[in-house]
Amino acid sequence: MHEMMQVGSKKWQNLIYEGAKNLDIEIDKRKTEKFAIHAIELMKWNQKTNLTAITDPFEIAVKHFLDSIVPVKIIPSNASLLDIGTGGGFPGIPLKIILPSLSVTMIDASRKKVSFLKHIIRTLELKNTDALHIRAEEFANKPGVKKKFDVIISRALSSMTNFAMTALPFLNKEGAIIAMRGNVSCDDFQLLRSSVNKRQAILLDGDTEAFEISVKRYSLPYLKSDRSMVSLKKVQGSVFKVQG
Repeated sequence: MHEMMQVGSKKWQNLIYEGAKNLDIEIDKRKTEKFAIHAIELMKWNQKTNLTAITDPFEIAVKHFLDSIVPVKIIPSNASLLDIGTGGGFPGIPLKIILPSLSVTMIDASRKKVSFLKHIIRTLELKNTDALHIRAEEFANKPGVKKKFDVIISRALSSMTNFAMTALPFLNKEGAIIAMRGNVSCDDFQLLRSSVNKRQAILLDGDTEAFEISVKRYSLPYLKSDRSMVSLKKVQGSVFKVQG
């Protein structure tokens, strides 16, 4: 079945539609068409440039696009979103397609991947969307980015704690950090809690807001692959909370 499915076909788009419904997310035909254009271009460019190790159309639909849209319900309208290590545009571009009011900045250390992203932004005519060839550590030193973003997200970084530490300087006072991961252990939570407690005063210029961690566990449609969405959000008070 997977080998016979062409990216961009009605069958592929229906796969996205039904998978999103399984995740309790509404998506219309126009948005699945935009997903298809992104996927087609991804596969074309991937023949010359290493954009993704996932090349099967079915797995592209599920592991890239459907996984990318899981956070839509916790991202507010008109939010400014920073996608760190975006690669082929995941989750930044699918989130922008689902939530057009987002202002999206995607950064990646690969110049070729950023060239692809700029091509997709032009092709899909995405407004308030940018892709930058820069590492997060360098981007943090740019003027005007400190505490700028409502949401900082990543699917690429292996360490949840390292990602949170990288993201904190960009986070505004009511923002959230979202890490898309596989299984998350108690040790992961303890390390994250310890690291944030130790470094928040330095990174946030003495701010004393507490942080609340929540985790949403879900299975990818069709594959039944266990995933976790971990969010770190500033809250009022002095207690570091863990939920989920």
